[in-house]
Amino acid sequence: MRYSRIFAKTTKSAPADADSKNAELLTKGGFINKQMAGVYNYLPLGLRVLTKIQNIIREEMNALGANEVLMPTLTQEENYAISGQDAIDILFHLTGHGGSKLVINQSHENVITPLVKTYAFSYRDLPLAVYQIQNKFRNEPRAKSGLLRGREFNMKDLYSFHATETDFKKYYETVQTAYFKVYERLGLGDRVVLTYASGGVFSRYSHEFQALCEIGEDTVYLCSKCRVAVNKEIIDEHNFCPTCQNPNLTPVKAIEVGNIFDLKTRFTDAFKFKYADESGALQPILMGCYGIGVSRLMGTLVEIFNDDKGIIWPRSVAPYALHLVAVGSDEAVLREAEQLYQQLLGSKIEVLYDDRSNASAGEKFADADLLGLPLRVVISKRTLEKGVAEFKERSASEAELIPLQNVRHEIDQRCR
Repeated sequence: MRYSRIFAKTTKSAPADADSKNAELLTKGGFINKQMAGVYNYLPLGLRVLTKIQNIIREEMNALGANEVLMPTLTQEENYAISGQDAIDILFHLTGHGGSKLVINQSHENVITPLVKTYAFSYRDLPLAVYQIQNKFRNEPRAKSGLLRGREFNMKDLYSFHATETDFKKYYETVQTAYFKVYERLGLGDRVVLTYASGGVFSRYSHEFQALCEIGEDTVYLCSKCRVAVNKEIIDEHNFCPTCQNPNLTPVKAIEVGNIFDLKTRFTDAFKFKYADESGALQPILMGCYGIGVSRLMGTLVEIFNDDKGIIWPRSVAPYALHLVAVGSDEAVLREAEQLYQQLLGSKIEVLYDDRSNASAGEKFADADLLGLPLRVVISKRTLEKGVAEFKERSASEAELIPLQNVRHEIDQRCR
């Protein structure tokens, strides 16, 4: 992509109400644009990042054998009344044509349960797992911190259905493993810890996946021995490590980036959803739900991976692998940069080419640091005279000079 063709460019200053590092840097970099409190437009660069996060999650959910679907944003309020959730204070309620009562979904238990009931009848149909990646809506009273707490946000929600407790527990643990694979691929690695939290109305405990981060609004109590944590909300009743019984837990700040719940028969009972066993007798169906905040993950990555110059994207989610910069207006420079750009496109290397003729070298370098692509390659009159190109990893403090004849090979090695 030529940077001159991207309609949303960088800005030198963030809006006054950018109350977090992710809101500041994503707005300045032209990744997102604030529509109103808790609601954002995803601009071309931001959408590429969001899509890459979605695809990593999608690959790991598919590896679990889960089926991807896409459920509606709108649901009849009756479904929420059936499950007793119509009074939830974060719901957006609408009145449709003819006075129909509608809800904008904040989650999809009330949609997926009757949907699966339509197709699953017997023990032969279980277990079954279905997921989607879709926007959710919550009338959040404290929309803040950029993408970390929004009224509209992108989420992956997975739902599983089981005939036995043993089967459910096995799948629950399998999903935990899959979640850690997702976070590893996103570059978060051991920053994410499994955290015991309240199960609310569903069960005694649930599990959260908390990314350790100084700006996090959650406080978790971390066990240094086994990297398991306890959420602040249950620390009084569980003031020791649930895994190794270590009583010395350290309070740390964190951002919740996923959660999993044992729903038991809470929704399947409400919708009278049972399965027929081998004898034909009707039996209860156990259910689990597993969420990952996709847009929240995008904000979390920026909160964790940045410096005083801008964002430092992990390679797996960077909007482009390479930032190619042509410095100056010398014809030989422009010719060399254009040739390299075309070669990279032909090789399917994701490249953002800063071809602007009205921007100085300083402006281009500052924008490259702000945008945070993993590798910057500079072609200038000075480098051409030396027969080299300048390479700089975004996370490195110094640039290096690579002979022109080795540029393609070096890019292939670093960007694939």
